[in-house]
Amino acid sequence: MIRVLVSEAPVDIAAELGALETAGGGAVATFTGLVRADDGVGELLLEHYPGATEAALEKLAADAVARWKLTGATIVHRVGAMKPGERIVFVGASAPHRSAAQEACAFLIDRLKTDAPFWKRERRGDAMAWVGERASDHDAAERWNN
Repeated sequence: MIRVLVSEAPVDIAAELGALETAGGGAVATFTGLVRADDGVGELLLEHYPGATEAALEKLAADAVARWKLTGATIVHRVGAMKPGERIVFVGASAPHRSAAQEACAFLIDRLKTDAPFWKRERRGDAMAWVGERASDHDAAERWNN
């Protein structure tokens, strides 16, 4: 089971977790990312390239399923305007054993940060600024190339 969704709607963690739990594995690992309020961020605006974003996420999920023989992989990512504390991303993996689920979940979020076409802007007061790539995101993604 592969599920990919890019939407402005809030992430329904209970529904996503429930689907992974019924995918036939013995373990489920998840990651939920929240909009941070670092340095006075009042809003995060996330944009994407429809079609291309979903295709990139589907490829990423398929790669994880093949690499760890997962029974399920889920990537749900929000776009649009979000406030601090709101869920921005949910990633989950189900597998026969915990190590595969945990590794696949880490792979999915690490690679999502560099492989999916999203663009972020942060609002601080009246000012909006684009958020650039971070070297730490590339370092985390690079560890999966071996």
